Amino acid sequence: MSLSDLLTLTPAGLYCPEADVHIDPVRPVPRALITHGHSDHARAGHGAVMATPQTLAIMALRYGEDFCTTRQPADYGEIVRVGSIDVSFHPAGHVLGSAQIRLKSSKICAVVSGDYKCARDPTCAPFELQRCDAFVTEATFGLPVFRHPDAAHEVARLMESCRLFPDRAHLVGAYSLGKAQRVMKLLREAGWDRPIWIHGAMEKITDFYQQQGVDLGEIRKVTAADRPKLAGDVIVCPPGQLTDLWSRKFPDPVAAFASGWMRVRARARQRGVELPLVVSDHVDWDDLCASVVATGASEIWVTHGAEDAIVHWCRMRGLDAQPLHMIGYGDEDVENMAAGEANE
Repeated sequence: MSLSDLLTLTPAGLYCPEADVHIDPVRPVPRALITHGHSDHARAGHGAVMATPQTLAIMALRYGEDFCTTRQPADYGEIVRVGSIDVSFHPAGHVLGSAQIRLKSSKICAVVSGDYKCARDPTCAPFELQRCDAFVTEATFGLPVFRHPDAAHEVARLMESCRLFPDRAHLVGAYSLGKAQRVMKLLREAGWDRPIWIHGAMEKITDFYQQQGVDLGEIRKVTAADRPKLAGDVIVCPPGQLTDLWSRKFPDPVAAFASGWMRVRARARQRGVELPLVVSDHVDWDDLCASVVATGASEIWVTHGAEDAIVHWCRMRGLDAQPLHMIGYGDEDVENMAAGEANE
């Protein structure tokens, strides 16, 4: 049995006929399984939604309590029978509550990764590899040029810049769900004991992380009166705010941006980023290739990102691989999504 007997691609996204359910659909559907709370994967307007408790809570925070008709929480590892399919959610290591979705029929076992990373992240459950017959993976950073450094090393560079330039505010652009909290936690682990300031768009999600037991220390929301006084401090904000009028009230601000895309220096220059921090919440090339092999899957589908490179890599190793070229998914740090987060 091949993966195409279990999953098919529709205008709304991946669909499992035997369970009559879509996975991370890009438009409203009657029944949906959601891998995580980022807006390119979790949308409002569905009928019934199944996801981890944290993802459901994040969706409610972002879209309101009526974001779907009914919701069903699924704990990590819990097996739920949906139609003739056993469905289970397993840690993806991407953000709080993120999950890979395992679909098992009587003939085939497939795993849909959603977005994931293998690198350490103290703010969410670590990635748990799932053995399977078929693996549906992202490839946001699916090119050999993308080999992410240790995120702690990048945060150490941020702290060193704060030491060298105590008269300047350090603005760190980071996506509001996941990346921002990871940077804050890594700062705490590195010994940063001053208050960490945040843009108001990050307040609800950051409070939720703390309620879930992620200790981020003293967090303060920036007010207009605060901005001129924050020399030597770290302020975490949505990436779109780095070039907004909002940023100009800080004392001689250093524009930093935490993203896997900062590996491409031209992107940093284009965005006016003075301190690029290569901190990614996606697998890099090495971990992507290693994950594909470790699943034991003989069939690989690639949903979005640099599909062609990893598909070629798989085929060279005798794996049956194909790109899906799915529309509507992308990295959370792209400009239009950053602007959307800033307006929450």
